[in-house]
Amino acid sequence: MEFSSKLIEKAVNEISNLPGIGKKTALRLVLHLLKQSESQSVNLANAISEMRLKVNFCDNCHNISDSDNCEICSNPRRDQGLICVVEDIRDVMAIEKTSSFNGLYHVLGGKISPLDGIGPDDINIDSLIEKVKNNEIREVIFALSTTMEGDTTNFYIFRKISKFNVLTSTIARGISIGDDLEYTDEVTLGRSIVKRIPFENSLRSTS
Repeated sequence: MEFSSKLIEKAVNEISNLPGIGKKTALRLVLHLLKQSESQSVNLANAISEMRLKVNFCDNCHNISDSDNCEICSNPRRDQGLICVVEDIRDVMAIEKTSSFNGLYHVLGGKISPLDGIGPDDINIDSLIEKVKNNEIREVIFALSTTMEGDTTNFYIFRKISKFNVLTSTIARGISIGDDLEYTDEVTLGRSIVKRIPFENSLRSTS
């Protein structure tokens, strides 16, 4: 693809680095931006730059936040002793939409996947274990997707915290195996949280 402008070429190359966007789609987006007012393009660029430079991760749950503690962790009405373990912010958003959960979250930032070179030390597991060890948590709910990586991560954490005085449960299997939480409808996801089962039972059902 040849360009008459090096500036256009640079913009297309950068946008095409985004997931799911090829060169043709990137060019279409760039040409669309050129048709917009200068202020709209500048506002978009500023929003992206500000987001990248200023967004933080919550010190408590590792959720994306504008401050040291996210709004969920800072809310005194949330059940501080109930923790839902999820992979990333998309899962938090999906569960929040159900209005069926009033506890806090713990965002791992990934799943254990030896094939991808991701081990326990590469995701946020140690801080969760520390909370359990300090008797800050009454119940841990595993809400990772039902994939091999999700099950492996659940079992690893379960083994690490089972010696402590904490309940462990997992969302009910109304969610299809391999499905991500963000693609599950709100009713099914909400019901799976409310009707969660002890984690040990899920191990017996899959053995």
